[in-house]
Amino acid sequence: MRLPLRPVAPGGQRLAEREIVNTVDLCLPSGILNPESVGWTRHALHRTWLPGWGRNKRFEYWAVTTPDAIVTMNISHHDYRANVSVGFTERDGYREIRQGGNTWLPGPGGMRDPFNHGPMEARRKDVLVRLTPRGTGMHLYAESPRIQADIRVLAHPGHESMGVVVPWSPRRFQYTKKDNCLSAEGIVVVDGVTHPVEALSSSAVHDRGRGRWPYFTFWNWGAGVGRTSDGRDLGIQLGGKWTDGTPSSENWVRIDGRLHKIENHLDWRYDPTNWTAPWTITGPDVEIVFTPEHHTQHLFDRWLVYSRGDTCFGRYDGRVVVAGTEVTFSGVFGHVEEVERRW
Repeated sequence: MRLPLRPVAPGGQRLAEREIVNTVDLCLPSGILNPESVGWTRHALHRTWLPGWGRNKRFEYWAVTTPDAIVTMNISHHDYRANVSVGFTERDGYREIRQGGNTWLPGPGGMRDPFNHGPMEARRKDVLVRLTPRGTGMHLYAESPRIQADIRVLAHPGHESMGVVVPWSPRRFQYTKKDNCLSAEGIVVVDGVTHPVEALSSSAVHDRGRGRWPYFTFWNWGAGVGRTSDGRDLGIQLGGKWTDGTPSSENWVRIDGRLHKIENHLDWRYDPTNWTAPWTITGPDVEIVFTPEHHTQHLFDRWLVYSRGDTCFGRYDGRVVVAGTEVTFSGVFGHVEEVERRW
């Protein structure tokens, strides 16, 4: 039985996170966590070599938002299971198309380049997703019976994206790289209808993961892209639950391209009996309200392997103090989610 209100992370706990500025290996030669890799970066400096088999998790997730739609692509490989999917959601009415699925005992698979410089591709039956780095950007390509997408994600040289290593233990850890405020252009064809993706009005969010997880994980994630009240470019990245009890967090805001780390665990409060009620995310110098306009659930339950995700799309309003200055914003479009995994 669920509690009617879910208080989560211990908001107010000040973290002393270390910024890493040089290339570092995620693992030691023995395969356990390299202590020198624990910290955060403004650029992708972690070499994500993961030896062995059984608990390794590798995934790439992209979401491209246009004024009319949200396009998603996912490739993941968890040693014993691989997944590929492409999705299209209309923002007017939130009609969703999602194609792809799991492959069991898939073999070694891709995403093993420790620098993540090479193309990443996955296929399941008639669904294909291919992610190809292009300089500082990425080419996103997908084919399925109902969706075909060809999108170029653009990033200026020097674009900052935050990488964080979360250490649960020497043998259980996660490297995550979160990015937003990336422009995107291209086309998506859905059931024969072409939907343009135009750079001036479209943006991309990226979530990369490499690590070894415990069997049970539970997390919140939220991201949004828009403008501050005084007209500056704004990117919001918030997380919770899964980092509790560790010296790391994945909280930051991007203002005019510059990342500002929020060095606290934050307190997420929302009603899991009413997902579209407002969510609050608070901590020292952080007061944010997310107002959902749509909720969707994805559920996969195969006894030992379980995955549930409750995602809401909507708007962020609030204030954050960065470098001693208060930044306010309202009506910033984005998402929040609660995810539970046993795998």
